[in-house]
Formats: sequence, structure tokens, C-alpha cells
Amino acid sequence: MKGWLNVVMIVLILLGVSQLGHGGYLIIKAQLAQIMLEQAWAEAQDINRDVAFDPVKPWPWADTSPLAKLRFDELNQSLIVLTGASGRNLAFGPAHVSGSAVLGEAGVSVIGGHRDTHFALLQHIGIQDQLSIELPSGEIIGYKVTNISVVDSRQSQIALDADRSTLALVACYPFDAVEAGGPLRFVVMAEAIKKSPNRLVL
Repeated sequence: MKGWLNVVMIVLILLGVSQLGHGGYLIIKAQLAQIMLEQAWAEAQDINRDVAFDPVKPWPWADTSPLAKLRFDELNQSLIVLTGASGRNLAFGPAHVSGSAVLGEAGVSVIGGHRDTHFALLQHIGIQDQLSIELPSGEIIGYKVTNISVVDSRQSQIALDADRSTLALVACYPFDAVEAGGPLRFVVMAEAIKKSPNRLVL
């Protein structure tokens, strides 16, 4: 019952906010979605099950579930990462691209996010900045940013081979573009430092 009340409340808020304009609506929608995703993430951890195989849906009609928590140490911010980087899922949060490496495993795990909502913070990331991924098991993997680039998606692809766990955080570029959907991508690469169960060791 509590879950449905939360859903009704958020729907009503979204309807009201939509009167403020489409841009404002998208930002508020993204922020409210992260609140619900945080609740689903906490529930998944409370019952100690792996959301990759036994998902906890953030809302009843969701076709995605929380996969990990991505923390940006220098920015003091965190985001819930979803399964499946479809256009619909990206409206609610950054998402893991199917076909890229499993988070925490050797290879490149690609996480996409919108430049004007969740991944707007990528423009404030620097080389050597630290971030981490928390997995459903409670394992936390630390990463260090090794490269930041702007690429043309028509001419460049992200190589998925790597000896260690590597993240590729991708957003459209430029961040202040008036129209979405251009060919440029802002890519932040980060390599795993060291992993330890239930705590971050750098």
C-alpha cells in the first residue's frame, strides 16, 4: 500500500511540475525517479538478494531494476544505475549498456546517462578523480579516472576489452546544447583500483 501511495504522490507532483515547462519537468522527473530507485536499492539490500537475477522493481510497471550504486567521491554525489540503457530507462537514471562487461568484471562496462539530467555532473569530473561502484552483494569497487574525451559517435566506438574492470561513462555533448541527439559524446574512462567486500579500499 505504501508503495502505491508513493507512486500516486509522485505522479501528482509530476503532473503539477509539467506546467512549469518540459525542461523543468524532465529534471524533476529524473530527481524523483532517483528517490524511488534509492528505495528499491535499499529494499534489495535489506532482503539480501542479487538484483541482477531477482530484481526489485522501483515502481510496479518498471521494466528495469537497480543494478548498482555509482558514487562520485569528489562531487559527493551518488546515482543508482539501472539495467538496460533504453531511451525510456535513461529518463529515470544512468543505465548499463547491454553487451558491455558486467559491472565489476574484467572488461569495459559502459554506463550511459543524459547530459542534461543525471550525467550533467560529468562536466565537473577531472583526471585522477575517484569514484566507486557498489554492487548488490555489498562489494564496493574503487575507480580512478584515467581519460576524458569527446568523440564522434559516427566515427568512433568504445573498445570493450580490458584486463581489469573499467568504466566508460557516456553522455551526449555539448552539455549546453539546445537540441538533443547530436553525434558527439563525452566519455569518461575510469579503471578499477582495488576491491574489497563491503568497504572501499583505495
